Amino acid sequence: MVDTQKFYDYLVANQMDFFVGVPDSLLKNLCSCITENSSKKQNIITANEGNAIAMASGYHVASGKYGVVYMQNSGIGNTVNPLLSLVDKDVYKIPMLLIIGWRGEPGVKDEPQHKMQGKVTLDLLEAMNVKYMFLEDDYEKQVDECVKYMKEENQPVALVVRKDTFASYRGVKTTSDYLLTREESLEIILSNLGDDDYVVSTTGKTSREIFELREMKNEGHGNDFLTVGSMGHTASIALGMSIGTDKKIYTIDGDGSFLMHMGGFPIICSVADENFKYILINNGSHESVGGQPTVAFDIDVEGILTASGFKNVYSAKTVGEIEQGMKKLNNEKLSALVIYTKQGSRDDLGRPKTTPEENKLDMMRKISK
Repeated sequence: MVDTQKFYDYLVANQMDFFVGVPDSLLKNLCSCITENSSKKQNIITANEGNAIAMASGYHVASGKYGVVYMQNSGIGNTVNPLLSLVDKDVYKIPMLLIIGWRGEPGVKDEPQHKMQGKVTLDLLEAMNVKYMFLEDDYEKQVDECVKYMKEENQPVALVVRKDTFASYRGVKTTSDYLLTREESLEIILSNLGDDDYVVSTTGKTSREIFELREMKNEGHGNDFLTVGSMGHTASIALGMSIGTDKKIYTIDGDGSFLMHMGGFPIICSVADENFKYILINNGSHESVGGQPTVAFDIDVEGILTASGFKNVYSAKTVGEIEQGMKKLNNEKLSALVIYTKQGSRDDLGRPKTTPEENKLDMMRKISK
């Protein structure tokens, strides 16, 4: 097992002290260590992984040093364009160190959304001519080899991280004065929906909590599309669904997802009809992968949604404000509700017992009636 603090210190000792990326559950100990030991400008939690590649590229051009980009392997898709059209040896030849959490590693039990990505992760790196090695206990030799390769080839190199590679490191929590948890807010939202209203929920703990809330109330799951992967695309899925039916479709998004592909919202607002509803639960963190902070507590989320084209944007922090916001959402076109919550979830929070395909078919059968 790799000592997280010593690994971080060794990177910094080798002048790799600029970190950018999107947190990952397999890298949560490393991400916590980076967050605690680096300044805000030296550790930038980006909206998506492509942003991180671009920032590391600019940093190298200006400083001559190597940026460190951390990500889950599901984020490789967001890096393909800048890796191939910006940093590749046939373009600008820009070196950087990629640290990639390998979810869905073949032979290791994982969630369904990671299976295919896990199978093709190494093939994708090879197809993009990205040299990689598996991070091991002798990380000092590996880091030295990475530095040598970047210096000689002016190309990115990847350390692929398997489950339980990094030793435990105290977590970083986003603190706030908000009273409600996400699950408490979800319970209020669901109680204000009718039997013919449908939900598209974002990936991570939000969908897990919705599944369990439905189980507790014996309500079934045909009204919910639980987006288990494709982070950042929840609202776009909901828009497509709202065009395909006249039933009300409620997006329940998270701040990390909202930030990841925020450029989609002006497009959504330009075509959305009365049956498209948008709810953003903002707890200021990537809670599902370790609690690393987002910038969502520091920006004008309501202003961004308004500028994107929503006619009315409401904020809620209490039970009464959520209930009032839901009433307005139900009766207005192009309205959005932003709910502010504290971080935290139940220790015994489970996972959906149905497969993604079963979830899809349940909804298709019900929504077509």
